[in-house]
Amino acid sequence: MTVPLQNRVTPLGDLLAASERGLVYGNRGCLHDDQGRIRRTYATRRWIACRLEFRGRRRRRLMAPGRYTELFFLDEATALAAGHRPCAECRREDYVHFRELWSELHSGQGSADAIDDQLHSERLASPRQRRLHETTLGELPDGAFVLQGSTPCLLLGSRLLSWSPGGYEDAGPIEASREVRVITPPSLVELLRRGWRGAVPLIHPSARTARSL
Repeated sequence: MTVPLQNRVTPLGDLLAASERGLVYGNRGCLHDDQGRIRRTYATRRWIACRLEFRGRRRRRLMAPGRYTELFFLDEATALAAGHRPCAECRREDYVHFRELWSELHSGQGSADAIDDQLHSERLASPRQRRLHETTLGELPDGAFVLQGSTPCLLLGSRLLSWSPGGYEDAGPIEASREVRVITPPSLVELLRRGWRGAVPLIHPSARTARSL
């Protein structure tokens, strides 16, 4: 029996072991040791989200010694909540569009380094502490994540959907006036508010089933 690797990313940016791989791929540097054990949560400020497949490239075995740690996300909403942005190579068109939207939000921050520095300050309060933001549910766009108790929940239409490695489950209707702690970094909330859609799935298909229950 194959033991799942600890390379599945939660909306809070934590890494857990799960057999499901999700619909989006990415990395944030080499996080594992020569035995494949996770030793750090990030090794660079460049946290990216990629296509699962690109130009027919085949991956070597996952978590090879000295190489970056391959990460997997349920969907892009999860990747954005964790604080990742589109890859400039495998998602070039997305990255160019992302920079255009970003420049409207942050004048003078057109470079990848400037974007990554801003996102780093929005997703982490310290190397080991997640930074959350507060607002009301009614102020958030579809695709944003909030924390309900200790559970990350996706906002979609009039419902909250609880996240799990395998997909979403209905967590009840939203109350527009309710104060919530927002997981998705503010700049990426604004990206969603402007109707962001990229080359990878924004929301996992399980969300449609969860909403219909």
